[in-house]
Amino acid sequence: MSEPVETACSPVTADDVDLAVRLAVDTLRQAPEAAWDGPAGRLDWSCWETAEHLADDLFAYAAQLGPRTPPLEREVPFVWESRRPGGPANSVHADRGAGPAGLLQVVEASGALLTAMVRVRPAETRAYHCHGVSDPAGFAAMGIVETLVHTHDMALGLGLAWRPPAGLCARVLARLFPDVPAEAEPWPTLLWATGRGELPGRPRRSSWRWYAEPRE
Repeated sequence: MSEPVETACSPVTADDVDLAVRLAVDTLRQAPEAAWDGPAGRLDWSCWETAEHLADDLFAYAAQLGPRTPPLEREVPFVWESRRPGGPANSVHADRGAGPAGLLQVVEASGALLTAMVRVRPAETRAYHCHGVSDPAGFAAMGIVETLVHTHDMALGLGLAWRPPAGLCARVLARLFPDVPAEAEPWPTLLWATGRGELPGRPRRSSWRWYAEPRE
């Protein structure tokens, strides 16, 4: 799928979520089945666990926008549980018996939920996130960042090439990371902003956050 024709300063949209998830799933489908239990880059999670975490993120962002009156002071109270010490705490888990194809279908389905919710919720909708009460475009951007950087983590562990479109990276940087250098190349900047890479003249980040609040 080609990238939507919008500039880096355009609002993040449901089409952007759909694009990010489609590109990620198409890339991850190339992985050998035996590789999914290996570590995902520098994370303490396996590639399988990281994919479940990504699906859970996408689902949770969609769910947060779902109530007629979305909560502004807490998350929708699903139960998040880790299946092992140190593993991700998720509401969404994939059936191991369905194999990697089933796992990626779970990711794709969760991405479709967020895409649909961002498409139908009014722009003035607001819902809680720990990094700032946000709007549908903000939840779209958060879902895209989760998709892009966790696919990077998994691609490292699975031995796959992964480089998302520059315009997509630039739009989510503009929406969520007002503190990063605007002149740098978008994809390396997003990796640096999320503690996964380096930029010339800037130290590697040991901690990071995004800013979810809408900015006029």
